[in-house]
Amino acid sequence: MLTTMQQLRLDDGRMVTCTSPAEAGMLWGEMTATHGFYRRAAACLCPGDVALDIGANIGLSAMMFADTCPGIQVIAVEPVPMTFRCLDRNIAAHVPDGISLQIAVGATPGTRPFTWYPRATANSGFFADREADDEATKIYLRNCGLDDKAIALITTGLHDGVPLEVEVTTVSAILDEHCRNREIGLLKVDVERAELDVLQGITDADWRRIHVVVAEVHDRDGRLREVCELFGRQGMSAQTQQDPRLIGTEMHEVFAARPRAD
Repeated sequence: MLTTMQQLRLDDGRMVTCTSPAEAGMLWGEMTATHGFYRRAAACLCPGDVALDIGANIGLSAMMFADTCPGIQVIAVEPVPMTFRCLDRNIAAHVPDGISLQIAVGATPGTRPFTWYPRATANSGFFADREADDEATKIYLRNCGLDDKAIALITTGLHDGVPLEVEVTTVSAILDEHCRNREIGLLKVDVERAELDVLQGITDADWRRIHVVVAEVHDRDGRLREVCELFGRQGMSAQTQQDPRLIGTEMHEVFAARPRAD
């Protein structure tokens, strides 16, 4: 499948580069939803903070973080070449002093196989599961009120994957290279079943610099409980919620925070 870069005008008039205007519009709606944990996390940022966006896709979350708190630095990380090209353009256009990195993030550095979904870029990842991803999308669309005919039309071929080999780093390696001795006001993790891998790649010293984490967690084999327990061991209190449109899927949001020192 040949995927090309396209343009989408957001509701605030800004133009963003994307591979799918429909997907980008949906993602922007998630970023700006007042009930979402992403906006709650962004509201905790202070000028001078770093916001580290792991699984940045085309950069819409990075844009929202920068919009919410001018004066932060956003580091946005995305491994897929085509998606990264969109991210890089959007960071340059809409995120002052933003940094975009083309790399994946996990528990240890190296290289790993990765599946890219050209028609559903936000579902791409190390642990892509076509059957599960199709089913989750069908549940989401059904919860949104679509009928089975429309759902079948949308999901046919949606998760046809392209295998890639990607370079992998860790959160702590990124922090060491780009923001030593700075406060990490927000760590966002949206990596399609690899969230625990990402969190395990953070040293104890770096955990103490991180004030807020917002993550999408796929609750397989007790993963949601495991992630919340990890936050607890790091001195952070965690809360979970599930978007009503995702009820019946394994996807949950987690918000974890620690008090800032006076």
